[in-house]
Amino acid sequence: MLKNDLWIAEQASLGMLEPFQEKLIRHLEPESEKSPVLSFGCSSYGYDLRLSSKEFLIFRHVPGTVMNPKKFNPANLEPTDLKEDEDGKYFILPAHSYGLGVALEKMKVPPNITVICLGKSTYARLGIIVNTTPAEASWEGHLTLEFSNSSGADCRIYADEGICQLLFFEGDPCETTYSDRKGKYQYQQEKVTLAKV
Repeated sequence: MLKNDLWIAEQASLGMLEPFQEKLIRHLEPESEKSPVLSFGCSSYGYDLRLSSKEFLIFRHVPGTVMNPKKFNPANLEPTDLKEDEDGKYFILPAHSYGLGVALEKMKVPPNITVICLGKSTYARLGIIVNTTPAEASWEGHLTLEFSNSSGADCRIYADEGICQLLFFEGDPCETTYSDRKGKYQYQQEKVTLAKV
């Protein structure tokens, strides 16, 4: 069953999401509708997660190398600078490139819940695809997020604003949670976690 805003707020008070924004924020100054942001916070049946401003890495072409998930070479990644202007803080994801960021919020998934992370339509309309990412039962940490710029133009990716939506699905209790099996991506910090085998 897909969980609603009441359940999300209750679980957040028990530590499921930190920091937690109870209402969906669309403007930093809501009364005047000034300072628009890409929405973040609790919605009817989900939670719009924010991108951390701490780190954003872009894949670069290194001649003669082939990406190998079993022997990931961090030299294929380069950090990009955080920029800021009147529209907010942002990273630039170049045209036809791929980048990695990390969620600002820390999650602690209950043992009977699986979370699915989906991209926001505002970014999708620009050609930015956020990889669909699961967080399994009893997973804990800051999600590493993957972005593909399928457009022919560079694109801003805003930090400290909404980047994706989390959907929370309740299932029957499982025999072995992600924590029980000591999953390799457990307890991720607020920094990009590279591919592991």
